[in-house]
Amino acid sequence: MTDHLHPLEQESSTMTSVGRHARHLALGLLLAGGLFAAEAGAQTAFSTLDRSTEAQIRFSASEQGKPILAGSEVTFTGQGFQPGQKVKLLYGTTPLSDEALTADGEGQIEGRLTIPEEAAFGTYPIIVVAEEPYYATVADLKVSPEVPLSGQDDFAVDEATGIARGLYQSAYSAGNDALFVTSSIGRPPVRESEIVKLDPETFEVLARISPAAVPGADDAGEGDTGGPSVFAVYGIALDDAKDTLWVTNTRQDTVAVYQQSDLSLVKQFDPGTVTHARDVRIDSGAGRAYVSATGTPEVVVFDTETLEPVTTIEIKALGRGQQFSAASLSLDPEAKRLYVASLSTDEVAVIDTETNTVEKVFPVPGARSAIGVSHDPETGRIFVAAQGSDNLVVLDGDSGAVIADTSVGAGALNVAFDPVNRLAYVSNRGAGTIAVTDPDGNIVANLGPAPLANHVALGKDGTVYAVDNSSGPGGEDSDTILRIRPQE
Repeated sequence: MTDHLHPLEQESSTMTSVGRHARHLALGLLLAGGLFAAEAGAQTAFSTLDRSTEAQIRFSASEQGKPILAGSEVTFTGQGFQPGQKVKLLYGTTPLSDEALTADGEGQIEGRLTIPEEAAFGTYPIIVVAEEPYYATVADLKVSPEVPLSGQDDFAVDEATGIARGLYQSAYSAGNDALFVTSSIGRPPVRESEIVKLDPETFEVLARISPAAVPGADDAGEGDTGGPSVFAVYGIALDDAKDTLWVTNTRQDTVAVYQQSDLSLVKQFDPGTVTHARDVRIDSGAGRAYVSATGTPEVVVFDTETLEPVTTIEIKALGRGQQFSAASLSLDPEAKRLYVASLSTDEVAVIDTETNTVEKVFPVPGARSAIGVSHDPETGRIFVAAQGSDNLVVLDGDSGAVIADTSVGAGALNVAFDPVNRLAYVSNRGAGTIAVTDPDGNIVANLGPAPLANHVALGKDGTVYAVDNSSGPGGEDSDTILRIRPQE
């Protein structure tokens, strides 16, 4: 989730505030077509100054829903300029269009450019200059790597569609040999959401339930189709010891507990219990549930017996003036370690779950918008998926040293390490693939298509389940559950 944060977790780097500071990233992009010299008659230096701009620039692939790749055409749009204001986009000192653009009566601009075939992938600082009055800053344009499909014959992939719209996460119960998925459609007010219990082999629906309505919710909204807002479900984790499942209600800043057997509600926590609750992990032996509060530096800990919060773990970012933003979680109950990715600071924290204290915080070099995290219980290695930089970074769990930095595809969102076959699976939402790497970060397969791949989770004996979130409000039942098994 990357706005603050939309639970569909689509990366929002294509919409860049013109006021954002540039990041110092890879150079070498020369955008094709229509390069021109600076226009004559530019305004006099230090003559005017725009002190109130709220302009924004959006870069996106011309083909809707696709990442920007080398050789592709890019559409850019801007808004928030002053009507009639002249606007230039430059890479370094090289203008990216034949002429300066003129903001229309609503302060908007638009245009196209082409990324050269030889362009390196990465995020490029594009200079935005507005004149009369003068304003200049930097916007980001991300060129994603194109990782071809490979290794398809080495994996058995089965899929099921039409089970639910808006699939978000899944979790497998070894105790009940059942697969559970969460689904939610659209932005608030969310009226369509479900928990579905499935046979993990046949994908037969064994039970399904819609969350309860939110008391006192404002149900008016654009495109309102009627019906109440519900406690929409997103993250999920299972407690086989108590035959329960926990879900995050991200929109209401809380969590809920359901019975695995019939999906009956055990407890709905009050709104505001966990700020922007995202991921949940459960240590059944210790009787603890851990929930990340995205947008804050906190993990909230619950007692799974009393169903009450017991403490909040605060994580301090390494950088001065920065705030850790808890995103994905990975739990090692045997080692008593909880791993937490930080979306805002590109770090990963290691928490001692016996003492509920932060043991280490590692930077994740090369990551941008780090969001997914997993670990290898055998070696202690940490796997971090970064949707802003389209890569998987593998860290040494003791020193934090980078073992691998692997480009896996656009929008690397979540990662799950399978200790049985010793493989890491990465869902690449933008690329629509599931990349598979060995413990050293080497790609052994890139599976697809998996449109808008949202989440990967471990099943039985090295089986991995992936869900994609292709449906929108009013759309068809196009969401897919993939069951992935390495061929023997």
